[in-house]
Amino acid sequence: MTFSQTIATLRSRAGLSQQEVADTISIARATYAALEANRRPPNLNEIEALAELYQISPADIISGTLGTNESVQPYIPKSSDVAPRDLHPQANPAKLREALLYVLEKVGAKPNVGETVLYKLLYFIDFDYYEKYGRSITGLTYVRNHFGPTPSITFKEVVEGLKKQGELEVIETKFFSNNQRKYLPTKSVELELLSAKELDHINEELARLGDKNASELSELSHKDMPWRVAKQGEPINYRGVFYRTDATAVTGPEDEL
Repeated sequence: MTFSQTIATLRSRAGLSQQEVADTISIARATYAALEANRRPPNLNEIEALAELYQISPADIISGTLGTNESVQPYIPKSSDVAPRDLHPQANPAKLREALLYVLEKVGAKPNVGETVLYKLLYFIDFDYYEKYGRSITGLTYVRNHFGPTPSITFKEVVEGLKKQGELEVIETKFFSNNQRKYLPTKSVELELLSAKELDHINEELARLGDKNASELSELSHKDMPWRVAKQGEPINYRGVFYRTDATAVTGPEDEL
């Protein structure tokens, strides 16, 4: 059997779903599904994690030497062994403050970055991180509206706090013929809560999306499965990232998770 056939057989014998296997070996479900579909090769960490899960040798899982046993008793790590996916992210105002000021410090002064662009950047930063690592950086709730995802009241509360502390100012300006609300930091942010991995992710997102205008980002968000399946005016479910299409998915054959 091929590697893809082997891991599909092992999972079937163990009675596990793709999501359960993905959670256990700490990768996104879409990334694991690509392994079973033979759309990407496994990396060493994935081979070793799957071998440990099914209690066989890495060599056997590669070669497809499974024997004739019809059942497999997988090793499911305790919750303390792995970081489980956060099924219901909760807003972390302190991290949101840092993430918001960091994003604004990087791109807030760009002519294209007004309130609508900022909303979409934060959305993709959080949802793309969730697709990769099962966590949201800020924990913000986003609501579906006509122009794309909009952050919940927590965002406005943090902004008001930053304004009162003199760390942020909000100004009205023009971008071509459109009125634009810009958020501008008044001092450099001291990074205490964001990890190096989170900062790297934010930087990658800003490099990829930071030059797009509001229309482009709104159009991209409308292609995103979490937004598409949400009802108008209701919260967008983070777990929708596991059903993304190629239009917005950020995990793929090149990922080494």
